[in-house]
Amino acid sequence: MCRSKWICYLRYIILLAAFLGVSVFAQTAEVKREKFDPAKNPAEDLKQAVKIATAEGKKILLDVGGEWCPWSHRLDEFIEETPEVKSALNDAFVTMKVNYSKENKNEDFLSQFPKIGGYPHFFVLNSDGSFLQSQDTGELEEGKGYSKEKFLVFIEKFKQ
Repeated sequence: MCRSKWICYLRYIILLAAFLGVSVFAQTAEVKREKFDPAKNPAEDLKQAVKIATAEGKKILLDVGGEWCPWSHRLDEFIEETPEVKSALNDAFVTMKVNYSKENKNEDFLSQFPKIGGYPHFFVLNSDGSFLQSQDTGELEEGKGYSKEKFLVFIEKFKQ
């Protein structure tokens, strides 16, 4: 029980401010990741990626996976939480997500590339969109996550 109405208001304001501060911190601590979108058109997205990659002198990295795939989420978290890998990827590639899910398997688009054995999966393309390499992301794993060293070696192979 508060002795004074002003003390009660002050306590309420302090508790509200503390709650809002924790809430804002929790939101900024979340990993902001682009989601795999079954409604997107990867052929159109690739046209845009080619324009950017050509202008910036980069390769294109197709990240094929889905929201249903826990390893796709782990991959995104790993990249976001590993600044050296994130920076190296951004320096070397224009990255594009390609959805593969029961809602949209993007079979027409993916048929131009080698078969995928598991998800997530990478395809590396030249800046003009021509196929360069198929990369099983399982080879970049370590334990229940991904290896910074393996990722950096992978990226280094494709620097211009």
